[in-house]
Amino acid sequence: MRPSKGRVGAGMQTSPWIILGSTIILLVAVIVFAVQNSHREKQYMSEILTAKGAALIRAVEAGARAGMMGMMWGGEQFQLLLEETGRLPDVLYMAVVDPDGMVVAHSDPSKIGTSFRKDRKLIHLGPDLKENWELVDLDTGEKSFEVHRHFRPLFTENGAEYSHMRQMMHRHRMMPVPQDDWLASNKQEQRLIVVGLDVEPFESAMREDIRTTVVMSAIVLLTGFAGFVSFFWRRSYRAARRSLQDTSAFADELVTHLPIGLVATDQSGRITFFNAAAETITGLTAATVRGRPAQDFLPAHLCGLDQWFDEGEPVNERETECTFADGRTVPLSISAARIVNEVGKFVGEVLILKDLREVRRLEAEVRRQDKLAALGKLAAGVAHEIRNPLSSIKGLTTFFGDQFSEGSEAKSAAGVMVQEVDRLNRAISELLDFARPTDLKRQPTDIAPLLTRSIQLVNQDAANQKVQVELDLADDICQVSVDPDRLNQCLLNLYLNAIQAMSSGGTLRIGCDMEDGRSVRIRISDTGPGIDADHLGKIFDPYFTTKNKGTGLGLAVVHKIIDAHQAHLHVESIPGKGTTMTIRLACISGLVEKEESHDRKPA
Repeated sequence: MRPSKGRVGAGMQTSPWIILGSTIILLVAVIVFAVQNSHREKQYMSEILTAKGAALIRAVEAGARAGMMGMMWGGEQFQLLLEETGRLPDVLYMAVVDPDGMVVAHSDPSKIGTSFRKDRKLIHLGPDLKENWELVDLDTGEKSFEVHRHFRPLFTENGAEYSHMRQMMHRHRMMPVPQDDWLASNKQEQRLIVVGLDVEPFESAMREDIRTTVVMSAIVLLTGFAGFVSFFWRRSYRAARRSLQDTSAFADELVTHLPIGLVATDQSGRITFFNAAAETITGLTAATVRGRPAQDFLPAHLCGLDQWFDEGEPVNERETECTFADGRTVPLSISAARIVNEVGKFVGEVLILKDLREVRRLEAEVRRQDKLAALGKLAAGVAHEIRNPLSSIKGLTTFFGDQFSEGSEAKSAAGVMVQEVDRLNRAISELLDFARPTDLKRQPTDIAPLLTRSIQLVNQDAANQKVQVELDLADDICQVSVDPDRLNQCLLNLYLNAIQAMSSGGTLRIGCDMEDGRSVRIRISDTGPGIDADHLGKIFDPYFTTKNKGTGLGLAVVHKIIDAHQAHLHVESIPGKGTTMTIRLACISGLVEKEESHDRKPA
């Protein structure tokens, strides 16, 4: 059902806590990613600077080893090597420190003989030939990445000493080694060689990487947040769209199948909406009129509606009669309104058309019933007051008629008086029958035998008028709940009316078949002169007749009996071609269903 869809759409609305929770999860993930990336950058920096420092230390040791072996270097030459190495890019300083923390060689000669660190002693951890590193804050405010290890220019990388080199040095030395030449002395002191590297380029690169990481993280975060929001908004949009589609479909179905006509026009007067009821009323189709000017199709824009608008009068339930293109004149109740938007601009009109034909028919039926009720009361009083004097007149006329001889003029006049009294008595009896409430004795009845017997009763009358009678019965006609005697009375009246209408002969056709599988249709047709359109709406009125003889109560009684059976009587007549009376009776099964549905209605 439609409401359940509305509930589904409501259940799909986005909670702000879902978006907040999703955003927090994404933020944590981005922070973890940024921290891991920062640690990774620091690790890369330490590995690169350590490798660079170790390479410089090995280069300096290799230079010292070559100088000592080939050119008998001493401390002065090694000092020059350190000074030149200290001038390399990104090298802040390079020094050799003794175990007491004093500088024995330095790329800055002014630092020789001073303490390498004032705050603490430089300590090398780990194997002698394995480089250590640490990040140091200098007095100048700069940061230095220091790489250091034991200074052993005469040792190989695996710790083996160049003993033959030492022997060659002693053999070629022609004078004793000066006491202050620390490089050439054979003292096994644990000196450390230190290289200080500038970390600013790496820190700048790290800061740039961190900025890039932050920017990328922010982009990822915003993108993720936007994705979450877009996802939930899309779900909400889809739910709202489905709900809107359901509401629109419901409104379209409701408006399209309204029992009253609905016509909408735009600001230029072109028809934009035309429902099924409007099609039935006007005889036009929506496909024909949609998008076309209303004045091209609606009669004088619905019979003076423009004039009412121009006069500024409200149009609410105005009753009028409109004649459409197909010649039909339809009584209508018209309501109309101008549509104005928020800024007061005219955007169109809405017309509501109510077909008053059924209302007028019901009003006529009510008037007819009121007339019949009044006539019934009058007939009951008149019949009571007239019948008794008629009986006395008939008795006296018979008495006086017996006083005259047969064949005399007086005897003949008395006979005429008796006949007229009998005719007047029959008219009063018909009037009483019409005025008396219809008391039906319903029973399940097969229509085919009833029609066959009723036709036999009028065969002689038809033969006298040279009227041929034709009976056409369909198979499998359902049973109906009727009063056979009263229905037979209706049929006889209709047969006799048809036969009397064919004074020069003709054909009386009686047909019976099923209609929609739920009702029986009885059609009584003649080939007489037909009924004028002006008289067609009056034929069931009491005392209305176009015959020279007759009381005009026959068809009125027929209509009353058919109404009592809750059946339908319809008349079709074409002047010069004949008349057809159609009776529709509900099948017993259809009648039961109707009564059950009526019982199920709430009180």
